[in-house]
Amino acid sequence: MSTPGIAEYDEYTPAERWIIMSALMLGALMQVIDSSIVNVAIPTMMGTLGATLTQISWVSTGYIIASVIMLPLTGWMSHYFGRKRYLAASIMTFTLASFLCGTAHSLTELVVYRILQGAGGAALLSTALATMMEIFPPQQLGMVQAIYGMAIMVGPTIGPTLGGWITDNYNWPWIFFINVPLGIAASILAMLFVHDSRYARARTRIDIIGIALLAIGLGSLQLMLEKGNEEGWFSSNYILWLAFISVTGIVAFVLYELHIPNPAVNLRVMRNRSFTAGSIYGAVVGMGLFGGVFILPVFLQQLRHYTAQQSGVLMLPGALATAAMMPVVGKLSSKVPPRYLVVFGSITFIISSVMMRNLTMDTGPWDLFWPLVLRGAGMGFLFAPLTLVTLGGLKGHEIAEGTGLFSLLRQLGGSAGIALLSTFIDHQATAHRAILSEHLTMVNPLTQVRLSELQYLFQLKGFDPITAYYAGAKVTVMSLLGQAAVLSFIDAFLLIALVFVLAAPLLLLVDNNVPGGKPDIHAAAE
Repeated sequence: MSTPGIAEYDEYTPAERWIIMSALMLGALMQVIDSSIVNVAIPTMMGTLGATLTQISWVSTGYIIASVIMLPLTGWMSHYFGRKRYLAASIMTFTLASFLCGTAHSLTELVVYRILQGAGGAALLSTALATMMEIFPPQQLGMVQAIYGMAIMVGPTIGPTLGGWITDNYNWPWIFFINVPLGIAASILAMLFVHDSRYARARTRIDIIGIALLAIGLGSLQLMLEKGNEEGWFSSNYILWLAFISVTGIVAFVLYELHIPNPAVNLRVMRNRSFTAGSIYGAVVGMGLFGGVFILPVFLQQLRHYTAQQSGVLMLPGALATAAMMPVVGKLSSKVPPRYLVVFGSITFIISSVMMRNLTMDTGPWDLFWPLVLRGAGMGFLFAPLTLVTLGGLKGHEIAEGTGLFSLLRQLGGSAGIALLSTFIDHQATAHRAILSEHLTMVNPLTQVRLSELQYLFQLKGFDPITAYYAGAKVTVMSLLGQAAVLSFIDAFLLIALVFVLAAPLLLLVDNNVPGGKPDIHAAAE
């Protein structure tokens, strides 16, 4: 129960704050891991459930769409039901849905339970973040956000590794069952220690029209991003209709929410310049985080023939670098203006992306070690300081409402990044094949020499001259296709770096008067 006359963080003892922090980190870690852990178990699920690749993709798509729709609503849900009940109920929902996913006997059941899981998981990111911004003293927020950021940044990296290990050594239902004890513990801690926010708005009637428009607009947008590359983007009527519905739904939602006095999503927080600029930059960070986590395993598995588990292990140094940097960032936040830390993290991330230009068909673990470590360190400098400069200017009830939008844009940035990079890689691979093919002709002396050498090698293995010649030609073509693919992945990493460079001016718009992680977020709403 809130006590008048004191700041909300004074309602908690230091021990209670860190107990709540532990529960929230457990929930956040479960949520972000479950967004990627399923992918490595897809082939096994297809065999068990008798589903095609297109059908099984709804296991991931349904989860993400439900999460995206719920994220901007978390502020309103927290006010309407009370932060304590909403947070605990969300953890329980996520935990129950995880158990049901593991017991599913059909694809339909699994997709329904994953949608429920995604809906419950939204609060594990947004409401959890808002809670920490309110219950910790201002001088501790830098360190708190750094520690919390470990779950957000490291989760997508360790998800595939953990999922591969569980699937190989046990069975796919266990990727869901492992959430159950963690979820039970987190929900009990939330019920025992979390209080309702003193800044919660009074209950108003449910904004049914706004919620419906939000679900239609964001649901169609996320589905378009998920299926766009698979359907050939705007050459498909399906994607054209999704684009039309998403644009219409989102525009109608924005106009309606700005028109009514008590909207489900308070878009008026976007009037805060620092919040808007930081949220947009958060979408760029989401693209870099989720896009990078997506394309590097594809490169390793398709071109270097690594298993999913091997790919995940190779990416672990980057995750460990992120975790190692978080405490450092937490300490620096009390001495260095957060915006400078975001700039440093962005520069580090850009350098690591540019280092990927050295990718080849022979790239091994040690070639990727330092770029990934540098990338992980850069990400460590991005999350906590960016959260501080973005949310630091919000007050009272705006904190819960702003965190939902901030988390939404980061999630949409990741989804858009994956969709964009998938299409970009396919396009660039085709372009590079065309360019390289111009030089692979029989009038080119180098081509003739290469074919002669390969023909000779195959003849040494016992092939007759004609068969050896065609085998050499096949190897040459495969080498060309492989090189074109490598160049397309290099282009993708350079594109990520370019997007960060182009987005850099946004950092000039964020408030730099949040030194030491001491924003005045605890003031009552006006």
